[in-house]
Amino acid sequence: MPHTVSDDAFHFGPYLRRHIRTVPDWPAPGVQFRDITPLLQDPKVFRVLIDAFVHRYMDRRPDVVAGLDARGFILGSVVAYELGVGFVPIRKKGKLPFTTVAETYELEYGSATVELHTDAVKPGDQVLLIDDLIATGGTMMAGKKLLEKLGATVMEGAAIVDLPELGGSKRLAEGGLPLFTLVDYAGH
Repeated sequence: MPHTVSDDAFHFGPYLRRHIRTVPDWPAPGVQFRDITPLLQDPKVFRVLIDAFVHRYMDRRPDVVAGLDARGFILGSVVAYELGVGFVPIRKKGKLPFTTVAETYELEYGSATVELHTDAVKPGDQVLLIDDLIATGGTMMAGKKLLEKLGATVMEGAAIVDLPELGGSKRLAEGGLPLFTLVDYAGH
């Protein structure tokens, strides 16, 4: 499935992009870190950001929004609230207190595991999976697999930023996950 860029992305994207801070050489030399915290600090910009997602999903409302640890919690919980649906966190291993399902995925150097409560979603639920940015796509793909283990369907993955040069959006598309992002840093 192709990467989706809607009219909303074209409308909101340039405005939001102006408020994303680029931090050179962090966390390592040569990395251009895309810092989304300025989007959250300004109430007007934060409203525009949330509205961009809410407008997209108002007519095809998910049953639940799942947010990936940690910035996906910020976005996902507010989007879920605005849509009038529930929110579930997908956490790093060892952070959830109840019975969980786990999914391990590969990082550049090693691996990581994310978990979800076994009662977080019901079979047949349509889920919006949200995070702040798409880099390699590993965390979002692991979140998709977790939700599917419980019988839910991930209707779409959503993020503020796509870093396509890192291959994540392509990997997610190849894995059958439609993706919606607002700002694309292709070739930057």
